[in-house]
Amino acid sequence: MIVRTTAEITGTDRDVSAGTWRSKRIILADDGVGFSFHETTIEAGSVSEFHYQHHVEAVWITEGRGTLTNLDTGERHALGTGTMYLLNGHERHQIRCAEQLRMLCVFNPPVTGREVHDASGAYPPPQSVA
Repeated sequence: MIVRTTAEITGTDRDVSAGTWRSKRIILADDGVGFSFHETTIEAGSVSEFHYQHHVEAVWITEGRGTLTNLDTGERHALGTGTMYLLNGHERHQIRCAEQLRMLCVFNPPVTGREVHDASGAYPPPQSVA
């Protein structure tokens, strides 16, 4: 059994910030459960682009408002508390925040927590966990 709090993750290597977003990585690949689980916040007024070419991501919005745009099709979706979106087709996407967004995210395959977004917004292909 694993029990963790976001308070104990804050300020550790599981607390990752880049530009206008912050991700607290609660479950990572080295936990050995087949997925990773994160609490992510994105600042109000910001625009972020992501492209998970090697991962599927499910996102549940718990706070805030914004817009999700599929950059491949131009399709837009309103984001708000209680909204879920699933990036099951490796969609290039943009998140535009009207209010700070707080979201719970699940990645498959799990991330290690050491990934860095490249210029396209993607993480590198997953590596096996030692």
